[in-house]
Amino acid sequence: MDFTEKKISHKDIFKGNVVHLHVDTVSLSDGSEALREIAEHVGGAVVLPVDDAGGVYLVRQFRYAVGQHLLEAPAGALNAGEAPLVCAMRELAEETGLTARNYEFLGEIYPSPGYCREALHLYLATGLERGEAQLDEGELLLTEKHRFDEIFQMALKGEIKDAKTALAVLRAAPYLDRKGKN
Repeated sequence: MDFTEKKISHKDIFKGNVVHLHVDTVSLSDGSEALREIAEHVGGAVVLPVDDAGGVYLVRQFRYAVGQHLLEAPAGALNAGEAPLVCAMRELAEETGLTARNYEFLGEIYPSPGYCREALHLYLATGLERGEAQLDEGELLLTEKHRFDEIFQMALKGEIKDAKTALAVLRAAPYLDRKGKN
């Protein structure tokens, strides 16, 4: 059976720097109507940097929406017309000061497709070189280095609450196993 919903009407609610909110009225396959509240986001890139010894560089930052300090992979929103890999490279350098010789694409995810039109592109970065972080204005974070096996267990146990980071860690594990870095 086809459950595709069709838009009947659209109402803009808010246009901000990060999200654009709107409410659509849709017709359902059974003939009824429903409202769909949608948050549109430009999308972004997430990069999991792992050094030759299996060290993972993550950032700890306060996330106001959940009121907690979270441990996360470096990530950021795509600039207009920017390729996801370019965004990943930019965010890695800005947030950690690291650059990488190798990037492995770990896939695209929809963090919360029930209401949000955001796609995140996940990357594993290896062949790391140090540099100076260049944080964006108002971006306050600390870079932490952890062993990959420790981070992997934290992801499995739900101790890493940031979904994009947990999934990047889990997706990177088979690749790192093949390379002997896990």
